[in-house]
Amino acid sequence: MEDIESRVRSGLDRTGFDYEVIDCDPELADTTVFCAHYGYPMEQSANTIVVASRKPEGRHAACVVLATDRLDVNKRVRHLLGVQKLSFAPSEVTAAVTGMLIGGVTPFALPADLPLWIDAGVMKCEWVILGGGSRSMKIKADPRVLQSLPGAEVIEGLALSAAV
Repeated sequence: MEDIESRVRSGLDRTGFDYEVIDCDPELADTTVFCAHYGYPMEQSANTIVVASRKPEGRHAACVVLATDRLDVNKRVRHLLGVQKLSFAPSEVTAAVTGMLIGGVTPFALPADLPLWIDAGVMKCEWVILGGGSRSMKIKADPRVLQSLPGAEVIEGLALSAAV
């Protein structure tokens, strides 16, 4: 089986968009630490967050939001997924659903049946830093690449300003 970083690169190559691979120390992969250490602005960094339903159990989605915002799990995402109770997926569930570790989750190698919702705020950036599938790699790309992914949907109000 192809390793996750190769799958990410292959997926990106299929989009036709230009992108840059940024190697990173796995110990520095968490967004805040990565941005501070490598000098990238948080306002142009996006996190791919997996959510998991608790009632009913077993429904998941991946959401892409700017690092400066917070995912509206309890209202907007819960409504989109059509469940009564929803939370951020624990690391072991994220790994089971995506094959990726938190700090490296990327929209570029997700299972085809996993909903992929992108906050509209991400699309306003000239470029964004995203996970690269592992904690050793990040991707810098035009956010429009996200719309080219299977099942991707841009959602207005998916995230709230973290300042709220």
